[in-house]
Amino acid sequence: MRHDMPTQMVCSQMISFDLDGDVVRNIRFTGGCNGNLKAISKLVDGWTVDKIEQYLLGNTCGRRPTSCADQLAKAVRKAYEEEKKGA
Repeated sequence: MRHDMPTQMVCSQMISFDLDGDVVRNIRFTGGCNGNLKAISKLVDGWTVDKIEQYLLGNTCGRRPTSCADQLAKAVRKAYEEEKKGA
């Protein structure tokens, strides 16, 4: 299922991705550091929600308490939990 999740306190405004069970694919960021976010999207494509959280949750950007990578980890977990509730 495709998900579009808004971000908070980062340069990107939206993260879109497909979730198949707990596997995340086709990640796209709207806004933000284009090259870095394309690289992150390619690197974690096909990873599980747990693995994305393990590597990206808690990463910060400058003085911000979050980052686009952290926001991705939070977004995929939220989408996964929402899908489980709806099943």
